[in-house]
Amino acid sequence: MAPRSAGHWSGPAGGSPLEVLRIFLRLGLTSFGGPIAHLGYFRDAFVVRLGWLDEKAYADLVGLCQFLPGPASSQVGFAIGLMRAGWVGALAAWAGFTLPSAVAMTAVAFGADALSGPAGEGLLHGLKLTAVAVVAQAVLGMARSLAYDVPRSAIAVLALALMAVMFGAVGQIGAILAGGIFGLAFCREVVAGGGQGDGAAPPVSRSLGAAFFAAYLALLALAFAPWRESALAFLAAVYRSGALVFGGGHVVLPLLQAAVVAPGYVTQGAFLEGYGAAQAMPGPLFAFAAFLGAASGAPPGGGVGAALALLAVFAPGLLVLLAALPFWHELRARSGARAAMAGINAAVVGLLAAALYDPVWTTSVHSPLDFAMAGGGFTALVAWRMPPLAVVATLAAAGAVLGFAGG
Repeated sequence: MAPRSAGHWSGPAGGSPLEVLRIFLRLGLTSFGGPIAHLGYFRDAFVVRLGWLDEKAYADLVGLCQFLPGPASSQVGFAIGLMRAGWVGALAAWAGFTLPSAVAMTAVAFGADALSGPAGEGLLHGLKLTAVAVVAQAVLGMARSLAYDVPRSAIAVLALALMAVMFGAVGQIGAILAGGIFGLAFCREVVAGGGQGDGAAPPVSRSLGAAFFAAYLALLALAFAPWRESALAFLAAVYRSGALVFGGGHVVLPLLQAAVVAPGYVTQGAFLEGYGAAQAMPGPLFAFAAFLGAASGAPPGGGVGAALALLAVFAPGLLVLLAALPFWHELRARSGARAAMAGINAAVVGLLAAALYDPVWTTSVHSPLDFAMAGGGFTALVAWRMPPLAVVATLAAAGAVLGFAGG
């Protein structure tokens, strides 16, 4: 679907919370491959197929969430639900996308392991190859819309180069900052006359945004307090990890390890078991906190501990997003900000291209057969317009069959 106007959102009146829950639940069950792959799935669902927002509005939102601490893909989904169906829609988006993996990780903590053996490992490998196809499709589509002229394509290549030499969150933040600076310097002409690009306003006022930021800081201060109660100390450690992480799900895992293994809440062996399972789950990697809450030696543990840990790790990222949204919305309407955002959007294309190689490609494609399967999935998505769910099912089934045959 072609973009209808620069920065267009359908707005809160465009849908119902039940609609949002249904679509995000499907994504939560099928979005394998980690945070970057999730952004590809989201783009296909909400930009290409449903048209809830256009390419520019989506890239603006991705750029903002990549810049904020917290789980970028979950923040993007939360904001889409908020703009589509208000506050209940935001909660529906978060619940639909998060609960499948959170429930599965809680089950792992209780000893469930349904994906062992050659067939299960092959199925997981097929899902990783699906992520290669989805991210490649997203890079191609976003490059055509956001980095198609000389200044923006150069910024995209610069971001890609920065990610090659600066790893993790440092590289991401550096690429986004560089994209904004170069956009401000070289993209004023390409955005001139392109409309205000402000779309529908988020249902968050500036005063409410300031209140959310104050809550984020207050809870962060409490998280650094020397709690003697083990349950509060454990939740404080989880909140600190979610509040201070830049770069998404993969980055939060070592922070959580330092927060919960060293104090003895979770053993190193249990942490590594959950870490391995988290790589195989759909949905956000932050759902790993549910495993830690269920497996923790700190009370209450079990299902209640899983739920509390899940809320603790996601709360800071969602609070800081709500704090930023009203100010981000106003900034987007200014010409200088639009030029900077054009550069940031191009940098996001470079970030996705870098992630397509590492970690998506490097952790998935190990043989010519893997390359053929990923290429077939990409062709099915781009040329044959096959629904992503059908591609997921096909490659997962093929991986399971090959794994069983090779086992």
